[in-house]
Amino acid sequence: MKRLLPVLVLGILTLAGCANTAPYGGNVYTGDQAKAAQSVTFGTITALRRVQIQADSRAGGLLGTGGGAVIGGLLGNQVGGGSGRTLATAAGVIAGSVAGSRIEESANLIPAWEIEVRQDNGRSVVVVQKADQAFEVGQRVRLIGSGSSVSVAPY
Repeated sequence: MKRLLPVLVLGILTLAGCANTAPYGGNVYTGDQAKAAQSVTFGTITALRRVQIQADSRAGGLLGTGGGAVIGGLLGNQVGGGSGRTLATAAGVIAGSVAGSRIEESANLIPAWEIEVRQDNGRSVVVVQKADQAFEVGQRVRLIGSGSSVSVAPY
């Protein structure tokens, strides 16, 4: 059992970072966006701010919480004997689930840009997208899409 524990820990930590971050980038289109007409407007970046996107876990948070609980329980079970071992196991399960949940949340943070664009028509919009390309204030850009599905691309 003690040999299995490091393998479990590595497996849980590896899987905790399995959020699908692709849709948050400006260079990735969803299946619904492919072959669909998109509106394009032009503008100039007036402000940039580094932000983070909290991506949803593919496992809905269960992987970090559940995996942490299992590992915490296994570690707690190594302590003491009798009712003390039972209490240590329960405490390990609780502490492990909290720690696993936090590890999964931090693994699913995506570096992003908050991009403020002054459109040629005078309106200003803000788009948040994954920081998968370089932008700078004063740069001309294209705004592709509409509503809740807009990406910023270099012009």
